[in-house]
Amino acid sequence: MASIHDVSSLILKQMGPMTAMKLEKLVYYCQAWSLVWDEAPLFNERIEAWAGGPVVPALYYRHRGLYEVKDWDGNPDNLLRNQIDTINAVLGYYGHKTSQWLSDLTHREDPWVNARVGLAPLERGNREITHAAMAEYYSSL
Repeated sequence: MASIHDVSSLILKQMGPMTAMKLEKLVYYCQAWSLVWDEAPLFNERIEAWAGGPVVPALYYRHRGLYEVKDWDGNPDNLLRNQIDTINAVLGYYGHKTSQWLSDLTHREDPWVNARVGLAPLERGNREITHAAMAEYYSSL
């Protein structure tokens, strides 16, 4: 299976440099839509409901401290054709949006909102946004 690093590498190859926050939100939407369209996860790494929105800790800990990400150490060749098609569809829809727009959107959607129940708006948290929660919510749109 592809990793978060393979997905991130392809996104940056396709879109060019972007903020770390935007990369986090794009990989989140790639995972969500893969669960709906392909009925399978795109990568196995955990997504957590942090105060700033959905975050993949395995990705975050490698870009921590960077505002802009230019390239990534991953191998897009590990992705299957249908996975690339899903990523390209997500980038076609969400790729031109700003980091803040994407963050605001995730903050209005049930998977992140439900994983944050009981936490104050800026309180740190690391609850998982499950594949089941993502598939259920995004398949209803």
